[in-house]
Amino acid sequence: MKAALAVHTVSGDVEANFRAIEQMTGEAADADADLVLFPEAAVTGLNNTGDPVHDLPLGQAIPGAVTERLGAQARARGIWLAIGLLERDGDRLYDSAILVDPTGKIRLKYRRIQPQWHGRNADPNVYCQGSDLGKVDTPLGSFAFLLCGDLFDDGIVDRVRELSPDWLLFPFARCFSDGSHDQERWDTEELPEYLARVKRVGTTTLMANYLAHEDLGGGRSFGGAFVVSGDGTLIDSLPLGRSGLLSVEL
Repeated sequence: MKAALAVHTVSGDVEANFRAIEQMTGEAADADADLVLFPEAAVTGLNNTGDPVHDLPLGQAIPGAVTERLGAQARARGIWLAIGLLERDGDRLYDSAILVDPTGKIRLKYRRIQPQWHGRNADPNVYCQGSDLGKVDTPLGSFAFLLCGDLFDDGIVDRVRELSPDWLLFPFARCFSDGSHDQERWDTEELPEYLARVKRVGTTTLMANYLAHEDLGGGRSFGGAFVVSGDGTLIDSLPLGRSGLLSVEL
């Protein structure tokens, strides 16, 4: 499998974010990638505030107009597309991810189980978590998802290990509190923790983090993409602080 991990700059302009997603999907396909992976909340950023009046409009129906547009892009370019989305289901909001096949069909949907994508005082009738973990078999092998903080929950990680997918897709949205793109801090303090968590999963993991534009409210994610083997070894990476594609033969 040839995978492309896409790090795009996410702003408050949803249409601009879509154009970046479509452009990078095309670039991945032109590079003969079988699959392109985008980060968590890739269309809007993880820009929720705890106010449903602001946050519910960020959510997208799955399936819905947004997933139809993504599916059309996957179909036009003949590529598998994995992406994180804020999902709206009625008056409920989820942190979700989908895997779309080259015909445009959603083959796997996942709702984040770990709750720290929203504030502790967020209304639990609006800000919701999933409970199910699944995997899907494809011609590229079997896939499962985790999202961001899921990776640091032992119970969730052990459930994925029991599923034993061939590939783990990991969209995330990590930032430092000072808004920096501190590569040294990431390399020395943060990355070893992520490698250890992937080792506990035991599955090659594809990780993509978006790069937040300064106009995006909330945490300013610092970008970066990483491919980690099931024994916790870093296979390849894209540095923090810049947009781009990380292409890897696996």
